Amino acid sequence: MTQPEGKKASNGSRAKKVRNIILKILGAIVITIVLFLGIVYITNVISSNSEAKKIEPYGQHVSVDGKNMNVLIQGEGKETIVLLPGYGTAAPALDFKMLIDELSPYYKVVAVEPFGYGLSDGTEKERTAENIVSEVHEALQQLNINEYMLMGHSIAGIYGIDYVNKYPDEVTAFVGIDSSVPTQPGMDAKLPTKMFGFLKKSGLQRLVVKFGGDPYAELAFDDHTVEQMKMLSSKNSNSSTMLNEMDHISSNFKGAQGLTFPKDLPLLLLIQANNEGVKGWIPLHEGQIKDSVHGKVITMDGEHYLHHTLFKEIAEDVRAFMNEAK
Repeated sequence: MTQPEGKKASNGSRAKKVRNIILKILGAIVITIVLFLGIVYITNVISSNSEAKKIEPYGQHVSVDGKNMNVLIQGEGKETIVLLPGYGTAAPALDFKMLIDELSPYYKVVAVEPFGYGLSDGTEKERTAENIVSEVHEALQQLNINEYMLMGHSIAGIYGIDYVNKYPDEVTAFVGIDSSVPTQPGMDAKLPTKMFGFLKKSGLQRLVVKFGGDPYAELAFDDHTVEQMKMLSSKNSNSSTMLNEMDHISSNFKGAQGLTFPKDLPLLLLIQANNEGVKGWIPLHEGQIKDSVHGKVITMDGEHYLHHTLFKEIAEDVRAFMNEAK
């Protein structure tokens, strides 16, 4: 039985109205999203420009590969310690501040900020371990620093093992602060660098950080240092230089798997006692020292950034270990 013409027209008119309402709602949603992203982007640009004027200089610039690398030197001890950061540490010299203050009465402490970190320039040069190690070494050469203990956090364990094999006549010891091990599991995963790059450029990264937890809450940093670190984090996190290094993480770990620390190099590894994120964390480090003439693993009750909370203990352990090594 066919519907009357009037009823058909009525149904068609109703369907058209519903379709128009849906289209209007979808259009309003799209406009709202575009406006939101536009406001986030403009706010980020304005905030970034404002923060750039508030970031205060520290340390000194050294010319490396035609660019400026920032280095902070503190203390006048006869022996020198060179500090290298973990991946993504936005302002290494400030991040290490409390540890530097503990070490500098006894050592000359040199905190190097690789390209893309802290107040150093960015670079388009590939962030291979070979290039990073070479650049850090060039900075030290420019400063006439030719004999030193190398101390590094996290991924500096990968760059460090390469470094001590390339410059064995310069490095007197290696100290790892929860340092990475070339054979640790999970480092072959593909990381979403394009997504991180979008978050950075769109300004959404700033929004995520704003509503996230405060990483410096309840730590011993003074308010001024925290403010500076947060501004440098906004500037450096997920920059093109950082993302290039992220792209090379897997290959840098793989490239270090054939390397071992020299047997006669004093080797101190200060590590988390309970790292639930990496299977076999303690045995992995014990394997690194098993052939060392003077090697030691010390477990510590703390988070990955051990130097944020256990800076006094780290300084004491380093001094005691170096006295034993002598």
